[in-house]
Amino acid sequence: MHATAATALDATPVGSREAWGWRGRTLSRPVATASGEGWLRLVSAPADKAGGKLWEGPQEAERLMPPAVPRPRLRERQTWTEGEHGYLAELYDKITASTIATHEPILREAPDLDDAWWDSLSTALDAIATVPSDRVAVRQEYLNRAMPQYLGIPIVTTVPAWTTAHGDLHWANLTGPTLTVLDWEGWGAAPAGYDAAVLYSYSLLVPDTATQLRQQLAHILDTPAGQFAELAVITELLQATTRGDNLDLEEPLRRRLSAITG
Repeated sequence: MHATAATALDATPVGSREAWGWRGRTLSRPVATASGEGWLRLVSAPADKAGGKLWEGPQEAERLMPPAVPRPRLRERQTWTEGEHGYLAELYDKITASTIATHEPILREAPDLDDAWWDSLSTALDAIATVPSDRVAVRQEYLNRAMPQYLGIPIVTTVPAWTTAHGDLHWANLTGPTLTVLDWEGWGAAPAGYDAAVLYSYSLLVPDTATQLRQQLAHILDTPAGQFAELAVITELLQATTRGDNLDLEEPLRRRLSAITG
């Protein structure tokens, strides 16, 4: 199907590199096109679930995100159904910088990121937060149910402030030494500070970087809204550990939970 997508979008796969997404849901490859190098990403889903928020996210980001948010530009897209599966092909500009983490969201060693990178990240997060949209990344109903269950304490679950968020801002979706923000499927409304809280939580195994991140994004994280966003993210990641994901984050997440709640 990736070859079918390449033919449809007048692209030719280059080299043997293949980038597989979570549980094989996506397959991406570098390609050559008449307008230069590109990146062809193919999404598959059961035909009755092919569409909706995740499929429209990159197209909506291309339409609405301001230039202050560095991201791969979406050139073309096509969708089709074949048999029991639906497919979405997206042709992007190729990004030459490498992702900071390669195979997982968690940071495991300190990246060499300069002040300009951190400034770009801060500017991008502030810009994303102001983008108007009716998309939703985190639902109040989920927090009402999940926060008491996975945090294990009585807690007020009402979100104090909402802003627009990328929704999946982890280290495998950011490039360096030049910042690019990848993967715009799930962006939408979330608790204010959500993106910074996600990145901080995925940094906990590298304390020096976690400390640096808190310093650089203090205007987001060191606020009551930012503290609530951390609790929301800790909820999600602790839930993920019950499914066998991110198991080595559980202990530092619980330490951070104790630090916030006392």
